[in-house]
Amino acid sequence: MSEHRRKPPQPQGGGRAAARRGQSGSSSGRRAAPRGATGSPAGSYGADSHGSGRGSSSYGAGGGERPYGGRAEARRAAQRSGGRRGRPPGGPNGRGRGRAAPPGQNRIIDYPRADKYGWRRWMPSWKLVTGLFIGFMGSLVALAGIGYAMVSVPNIDETATAQNNVYYWSDGSEMVRTGGEVNRQIINYASIPEEMRYAVISQENKTFETDSGIDPKGIGRAVFNMARGGQTQGGSTITQQYVKNAMLNDQSQTLSRKFKEIFVAIKVGATVDKRDIMAGYLNSAYYGRGAYGLQAAARAYFNKDAKDLKPGECAFLAAMLKGATYYDPAGATSIDPAATPEDNKRRALRQMQDTLTKMVEYGHLSATERAKYKTLPKLENPRSNTQLSGQIGYLVDLAKGYVVNNTEITADKLQQGGYQIHTTFDRKKVDKLEKAVKKVYKANIDPKKRPRTDTHVQFGGASVDPETGAIVAVYGGEDATKHFTNNADATGAQVGSTFKPFVLAAAMQDGVRNPSLGETQAQDERTQVSPKSRFSGQNKLKIKNYDGTVWTNEKDQEWLQVNDGQESYGSPPDYLIDLREAMRWSVNSAFVQLGMDVGLDKVKQAATNAGLKENSLGGATFPSFSIGISDPSAIRMAGSYATFAASGKQNEPFSVTKVENKDGVLFKHESRTKQAFTEKVADNVTDILKTVVEKGTGTNAQLPGREVAGKTGTTDGNKSAWFVGYTPQLSTAISMFRLDDDESNKSREFLKMFGTGGQEKIHGASFPAEIWHDYMLEALKNVPAKAFPTPEPIGEIVNAEPSPTPTPSATETEEESPTPSPTPSRTEPSPTPTPTRTRCGFFGCGDNGGQTGDGGTDGGITPEPSPSDTGGDDSGSGGSNRGNGNGGGFFGGTNN
Repeated sequence: MSEHRRKPPQPQGGGRAAARRGQSGSSSGRRAAPRGATGSPAGSYGADSHGSGRGSSSYGAGGGERPYGGRAEARRAAQRSGGRRGRPPGGPNGRGRGRAAPPGQNRIIDYPRADKYGWRRWMPSWKLVTGLFIGFMGSLVALAGIGYAMVSVPNIDETATAQNNVYYWSDGSEMVRTGGEVNRQIINYASIPEEMRYAVISQENKTFETDSGIDPKGIGRAVFNMARGGQTQGGSTITQQYVKNAMLNDQSQTLSRKFKEIFVAIKVGATVDKRDIMAGYLNSAYYGRGAYGLQAAARAYFNKDAKDLKPGECAFLAAMLKGATYYDPAGATSIDPAATPEDNKRRALRQMQDTLTKMVEYGHLSATERAKYKTLPKLENPRSNTQLSGQIGYLVDLAKGYVVNNTEITADKLQQGGYQIHTTFDRKKVDKLEKAVKKVYKANIDPKKRPRTDTHVQFGGASVDPETGAIVAVYGGEDATKHFTNNADATGAQVGSTFKPFVLAAAMQDGVRNPSLGETQAQDERTQVSPKSRFSGQNKLKIKNYDGTVWTNEKDQEWLQVNDGQESYGSPPDYLIDLREAMRWSVNSAFVQLGMDVGLDKVKQAATNAGLKENSLGGATFPSFSIGISDPSAIRMAGSYATFAASGKQNEPFSVTKVENKDGVLFKHESRTKQAFTEKVADNVTDILKTVVEKGTGTNAQLPGREVAGKTGTTDGNKSAWFVGYTPQLSTAISMFRLDDDESNKSREFLKMFGTGGQEKIHGASFPAEIWHDYMLEALKNVPAKAFPTPEPIGEIVNAEPSPTPTPSATETEEESPTPSPTPSRTEPSPTPTPTRTRCGFFGCGDNGGQTGDGGTDGGITPEPSPSDTGGDDSGSGGSNRGNGNGGGFFGGTNN
């Protein structure tokens, strides 16, 4: 083989150093061997310092050609081409050249690591991790030491203070100073019953007697919740809660405040005796009813000293520490609709029993003693402040509820006081409303004479300005210090036929569906109805769906709607009657069928648009929904009728115009008016409701020289009666019902009013309308009379062609209707009929109806497909009637 064929390939790269080496190699007459070659002629020049001759180096002692531009590049190339990853050039043992010192080895923190490559370069060394951990912990210790040194043990007597809240009438005069007064008496540890101490320990902090004062897990949970924007919650020890109570001047939910609380708790736990901590906590905690501290709480709930509390009472008060709003059996629906008396009783009893059980489990109470306390202890009146007697307590409750639900002021902050609260309440109107109720009660209700029918009779009332939504007056009950539920705000009394205007408004606004179209298309193609539209006034009318099919419930039972007194209105065979006449005589069958033709969802929407709260509307899937099985409050009924008075403009009822404190104005009410109905719809509803007062069931509400629109309402089993009416300047709702308020009565059912007040039956046209008349006559004195707007024609006449009918025995021609309409065979009432002359039927006097039966019901479901006089349970809707469901209130509750 020729010489030139054995010549190795020439190395690549170089640079000037390589060129020099190449020139040197050429001058010596030797050719540099390829890098890494063994046994080459140049091997003696490339041997390592030991002369092993294993592998030559292209830039070794022999000075052969160097194929790379620098040592770093050569090192990387060697790593790529070497036998083992990461091994430096010079053979498998790294020999043949000296290892260069890695750059950056003199840095204090070697990160990224200079002597590592790839992902290892970014992995911190154990020395670095250890150093950082020690430094971090040292910093925390230093900070903790500084924080511990800077905080001091609080003095509960100096910091846990409260101020009065001042409430003002709408004219700016002072109503009352209350709500934030200090009701607290400090007692010694020896005066605190052992059962009270262990009730709190068992329920809140069972390790209190041995722990250091903090709960790391609870603190971590609270910090985490705050960091993500949530509320602090749970986990606090008794020591921490004592510290929190003592820091009332700073109740902000921030990380800095929480850390401060932790440092104070640590210091208190280390320096203060456990007995002093327990006494401080129980003396500073808020138990509800304006009571700070155990002694005040014992007086507020049981009218006794703390040292005389029994174990069951101690367990009950321990439950109040979790939040009296939701545990006080008196309820607090003005603050939260979920805080009803019934729900609060259930929660308080459950919590009390749980506490007693834990006391036994932890050895703080014997099982024999625990068995004595199975029910809630007997409680005192929740309003001991005589300044809150009469109607003032109800007004304050409404204002407090509005502030808590519409501002950033919490119930706790409000209780601490220092606020000036300007209300919408008109002092003169409040007095006149109370006098009107008392006048009727005194003249007609006599529990001693008629104990079976006249006991537990109650009234409620509210008056709202249609232009603004301001609540100008309420009647909540006999006395806020004796009767705890505000009858203007939350009762559960059904509204009966006063609901019918919402059905009429829905029919005029949305229209009835076309029965010849499919369901989807029928929803879009509707016919707005005219007041002259006709619907059947037949008694025991078989109610149909809009498409003509017979409505049945889930048990496949039909619905037969009865009218007051089993009367049919209109003339056979179709008994058609126009909507004005149907409203005038409160014909149930016509409005139930109208609601089905419009769609109960549209009726519900009309009611909420007017101002009723959705959660107060019950049974919206049953035909009887249209005749008032829902239970809004008097405030909400007055407010919703005010929407009609204001030509369709809806304003949310409100009770507070402004809230101030020492720093200035914190809240100012801003009206947000919305157009709930078109003017045409609202004014036509008003025009029809005028007929009710002028010559219908509501004639007792007539005001001389004034236009009045309104509607009567009576409900299932004669358990409630209403009159709701308005002038252009004022809308007022009056309710009447019987409800046993005795807390020992667990059923608290609405009672029937047959025979109440010496009348055969109570209906909206009687006492409620009389109260409404007397109040409005005085409330509008010296206020110029104002006429309602003249309504524009609206809609089309549905069922315009009446069937041929025989001449009725008595006919009546309405001025409003150019076509005479047949009317039922009944006698026209005198211009001012007495309440006893109003015809009373199975669902109220000309108001509501239902399936026939004993006393009547707001039902209509028959057990058999054929009509029957025995049916209709008291549910009034096949079980949908919510009866006397309490709860909620004016600001978002179920009874609005």
